[in-house]
Amino acid sequence: MTTLTEGQKAPAFKAKDQNGNLVSLSDFKGQKVVLYFYPEDDTPTCTIQACNLRDNFGLLKKNGFIVLGVSPDEEKKHKKFEAKYQLPFTLISDPSHTIIDKYGVWGEKQLYGRHYLGLHRTTFVIDEKGIIKKIFLKPKSKQHAEEIIKAMSDI
Repeated sequence: MTTLTEGQKAPAFKAKDQNGNLVSLSDFKGQKVVLYFYPEDDTPTCTIQACNLRDNFGLLKKNGFIVLGVSPDEEKKHKKFEAKYQLPFTLISDPSHTIIDKYGVWGEKQLYGRHYLGLHRTTFVIDEKGIIKKIFLKPKSKQHAEEIIKAMSDI
């Protein structure tokens, strides 16, 4: 699990998105960023989470949020996922785990008693100055946008 804490500066990163464009956190300075890490494109829970963010994208945008998704998947797979579900936000490809490791979201997981290494679904809400305001260690995939809005209105 991540060792980052709320109130800490968000680690800088630079990587390619689903369109092959280079994206860095500094591109969004002065904006609030929802940086969500998810295990894999087009899997049931990841799709539910992405579609919840898609369906509530207008609300997130109205509240000043930019949405960036990060997974270890390659750009081509992200592009197919974006097209299939009409996702209106950026998906960042991190097959080398550079960003994933900086944010500390890779580690041991357990499923049906089997232990393995994988990405821990985690969301970081970063403010306009690049400070982590909220960390969701176990986001509610079906209500993720709503929990982000509620948590940020309470801060």
